[in-house]
Amino acid sequence: MEKILEKSIVKGGGFLFNHPHFSEIFIPEEFNDEQKMMAKATQDFIDKEVFPFVERIDALEEGFMSSIMTKAGDLGLLGVCIPEQYGGLGMSFNTGMLIADIVASTGSFTTAFGAHTGIGTLPILYYGDDAQKEKYLPNLSSGEWKACYCLTEPDSGSDANAAKTKAVLSEDKQHYFISGQKMWISNAGFADLFIVFAKIEDDKNLTAFIVEKSFGGITMNDEERKMGIKGSSTRQVFFNETKVPVENMLSNRQNGFKIAVNILNIGRIKLGCGVINACKQIANQSTQYANDRKQFGVSISSFGAIKQKLSQMAAKTFGIESASYRAGQNIDDQVDFLIAQGHPEHEAKLQGVEQFAIEAAIIKVHGSDVLNEIADQGVQVYGGMGFSEEAPMARAYRDARIAKIYEGTNEINRILLVGMIIKKIAKGEFNLKDELDFFKIGMVHKGTFDAAPLSKEYKAIKNLKKATLMITSKALEIYDVKINEEQEILINISEMIIETYVAESTLLRTLKLIDQSVENSANLFINLTKLYLFDAVRKSKNAGYEALACMIDDEAHLDSLLKVMDRLTNYNHLNTSRLSRDIADEMILQNKFPYTLYS
Repeated sequence: MEKILEKSIVKGGGFLFNHPHFSEIFIPEEFNDEQKMMAKATQDFIDKEVFPFVERIDALEEGFMSSIMTKAGDLGLLGVCIPEQYGGLGMSFNTGMLIADIVASTGSFTTAFGAHTGIGTLPILYYGDDAQKEKYLPNLSSGEWKACYCLTEPDSGSDANAAKTKAVLSEDKQHYFISGQKMWISNAGFADLFIVFAKIEDDKNLTAFIVEKSFGGITMNDEERKMGIKGSSTRQVFFNETKVPVENMLSNRQNGFKIAVNILNIGRIKLGCGVINACKQIANQSTQYANDRKQFGVSISSFGAIKQKLSQMAAKTFGIESASYRAGQNIDDQVDFLIAQGHPEHEAKLQGVEQFAIEAAIIKVHGSDVLNEIADQGVQVYGGMGFSEEAPMARAYRDARIAKIYEGTNEINRILLVGMIIKKIAKGEFNLKDELDFFKIGMVHKGTFDAAPLSKEYKAIKNLKKATLMITSKALEIYDVKINEEQEILINISEMIIETYVAESTLLRTLKLIDQSVENSANLFINLTKLYLFDAVRKSKNAGYEALACMIDDEAHLDSLLKVMDRLTNYNHLNTSRLSRDIADEMILQNKFPYTLYS
């Protein structure tokens, strides 16, 4: 196969317009020994400090979650990506993704951990001045202080900039008095530090503040009674002329909305990655139950319908895992590139994530959807026991649901990611016309290579990109600047974009493993890739059909475009039963998820 000798810097969203070589992407099998040791230490921690106490956690036992967070801080887990000068470990963005992945199986603790290490800490790390970083980051890294993030208000959900909380400057201009109400605040019940967003005077945009609980003027409602993640602290927070020193303004006045958007990008990609271990745990438990459960004198794992569910769990998990770490490394590469160009480290990190905001939204949406699908299938494998609180699936099912709402609902993120791609096309960053000229005879795609033994799959993914861009182009042609009003069509386009990215990520990962001569697992990964791609093509075809039918009334024109869609989604001749059984048989034999990355 053709080798790429020098890694190129990838543009966010560029996967739709290019066909990367497998050597250009990172796969989780390439984590180094230090990262694997961190993963193992994190798994050992949750096995010892979290899993045995889920009932106490769900009961919101006073002080218990806070004590687990303190222990996590003692181990260094709260400061993985915080620079060493502030008490952290100073590790890469992708390592932070890895830790979020491992913590993912812990339900309520996942929320507490993510709220603290992500939206609670990162605003200070990325936007704080030197004095703020020196004062607060060591305490947050060690777990001595716990953090929360106060953005959402009763009348401002997705429209965060509509917040009504006010910050009024004191007469001596030494303090701001903050007054307002925040809701759905994770970690509020035990937080020592609050990142608070408020408006000054008649400002159009929010301003962010670092607020210590000791400042006073802070009261809370009782803990929310939630469908899932019952052990995470979620409360309404009221600020009543809370006196905040002017030096605790975070960044500049009216920069709060930008802070919120950029921090949420980080939260999105880590949330999407932060489902992987939960998916694997559900697959493990489902496989073990299916092996143990006897019906008609045999284990239910011998039934084709059960094997189909187990194999889907494995394929979907393989997909989100492949996509997550591909994007995580893209961010790290972008950060390194910017630092080498002379950018300050904190600016480089922000710009690195901002460059891949499209991929962050993709991974958030896809990861949360996959977790919910797998949890639902887990309940089904357990049958009647799946509906019982005595079995593990009930908690997994309830806890999974919030992921589709966190960090912006999946619907909002789907619309946003398409909008970001359209903006890049409008700015000339990507040439839509050239990519759409797929009728030209003998057209040669840049970056193509011999993808054996997955050449058919490689061609199918290239065609998925063409189909996605065709639908996007047609939508722009019909609606132009009013495209944002057609949310149903944008959601269909997003489905195609997401499935294309994830399917390509699985393909490139498998090709790289084959190139590295991972002989013992090659067949498994090939089967996982094919099974995932088959489903991705089916979903994309349906989404494309629906979008075209919604856009075009002329039957002849519609029929011609549907025929093009048929050509571009022609990946049908696949024995999915055989694939599913081969994958499931490996799981049944091992009595768990079919491969292990960190032992």
